[in-house]
Amino acid sequence: MSELINNSSERKNKLKQLILKLHDGASENVVRQELMESLRGIPYGEVVEVEQELISEGLPEQEILRLCDMHSAVLQGNIDLSAAKKIPPGHPVDVIHNENKELLKVATEIENTLKVIEVSDEVLLGTLVLKLRGLYNNLMDADKLYKRKEFLLFPFLEKLGITGPPKVMWGKHDEIRGLIKGSIELLQTEDITKDDLLASAPFVLIPAFRGVVEMTIKEEEILLPMALDKLTEAEWFEISRQSLEIGYCLYDPQEEWKPRWVEEETMSELNKQGENIRLPSGSMSVEELLAILNTLPVDMTFVDKNDKVKYFSQGTERIFSRSRAILNRDVRHCHPPASAYIVDKIIDDFKSGRESRAPFWINIQGKMIHIEYFALRNEKGEYLGTLEVSNDISGYRSLEGEQRILSYTK
Repeated sequence: MSELINNSSERKNKLKQLILKLHDGASENVVRQELMESLRGIPYGEVVEVEQELISEGLPEQEILRLCDMHSAVLQGNIDLSAAKKIPPGHPVDVIHNENKELLKVATEIENTLKVIEVSDEVLLGTLVLKLRGLYNNLMDADKLYKRKEFLLFPFLEKLGITGPPKVMWGKHDEIRGLIKGSIELLQTEDITKDDLLASAPFVLIPAFRGVVEMTIKEEEILLPMALDKLTEAEWFEISRQSLEIGYCLYDPQEEWKPRWVEEETMSELNKQGENIRLPSGSMSVEELLAILNTLPVDMTFVDKNDKVKYFSQGTERIFSRSRAILNRDVRHCHPPASAYIVDKIIDDFKSGRESRAPFWINIQGKMIHIEYFALRNEKGEYLGTLEVSNDISGYRSLEGEQRILSYTK
């Protein structure tokens, strides 16, 4: 039959018929077999066009959403990507490719851990549940990737009249977010039994990580190749420029991508174009402020009033490593699951006004590390966020006497 499907119109019509067969209740396996026999190597653009046409012809978006996973599973591996453009390192699409690799690693580890739970005894359950909590916290990082698509990529597609597929994908994002959130809540249940966990897994835990995996396929095989064809280099640069504001998913881009036509702007040149930051006790440029923050002999991390990590200092000798992948991440997901309740307690006490400081000190590899959390408030006393300050105080503890003359020490 494949020799009869010799043009775009016929291929799209055939694909539409197959998707509608799914809608009418046909077996996914039967439809997959028919697809493989008749439509090997469908150009990714035609898949998008068919989805858009079905919505335009009256098939409700919610019905497309219900069918989305089924027809994606049918199409998987049968989409022709030969026309997809090559992309340079650091390009927004390259970043998403790398984020998807990290998400797939997490999904695989979740699947393997669930298999271990099936054959393990109750003695190991607590440890395995803690591991799953951490993995699902990492999986929740997909939210930042989805937000970049929703707020940066989709608007450009919609301007081109491509409205259906973004709406369908956004709906899947919300489903996945709900499943991951439900998984985290389930894993936080006190005294959860193995039977309870395994009974809930098919309805929450498994659909959550599989939803993430299926979304990576939709992105890699349909959305990204199509977007590369449709968007201009200037539009991709605008997406790249705004991406850091939302944050990255489990991956910190190692290279900054800029089109050749973009002029290099140094921090000094940027500061010359604007005014200094004016404060009640003085003013300084952005470059000067950055130098001050990165020269202070402490690590600082700022969490805003919505519990999102917004900034960390980048001194030469950080105590705790940080990457830009934590930006805009919920601070609870940046800590081991076993200590998440402490973070919750501190934030609740700060927001309520019960406390304003929370100090800790620990030994790490022979060093005494002092960690303190500070509530940040404005002049009205309103909570603005939390500042974490970490300091290696080993050298201070060994000080004796006085040093009144100049003596440089490392």
